[in-house]
Amino acid sequence: MRTQRLRRRPPKPPISEVNVLPYIDVMLVLLVIFMVTAPILTQGVDVELPEVTSEPIQSEEDNEPLVVSLDADGHYYLEMGSDSDEALNLEQVIQQVARLKRQNPEIPVLLRGDRRVAYGEVVVLMSRLQGAGVTQVGLISQPPEER
Repeated sequence: MRTQRLRRRPPKPPISEVNVLPYIDVMLVLLVIFMVTAPILTQGVDVELPEVTSEPIQSEEDNEPLVVSLDADGHYYLEMGSDSDEALNLEQVIQQVARLKRQNPEIPVLLRGDRRVAYGEVVVLMSRLQGAGVTQVGLISQPPEER
């Protein structure tokens, strides 16, 4: 009888490549989760806070700012030019601001609030202004008194 020799295959070299497909799948799932949850996490009104002492706002003569004032008693005033003596309710202010923004989308909107007004009322006003098409609201303040 002949002895049969078993042929052995030479051993395969180990694969030194990393399979990245599972990592890509995990990354895409995480990306979708972050894209869905990010809008839920950011709530409120966008306010650009200054990082240093701010300088006065320079406005062009043909682009006079629209100033919405809120006094300590909760009355709203819309100041554009010399018209500022008539107290308005919030709905009237929002309607007029929306109308003026449709006529001139570049008109700057500034908010002047009394220091005794509750923070919540200012936030509600800013939120309603945002709903009326105002994307940026400047806050008017007074420089501190020198002692």
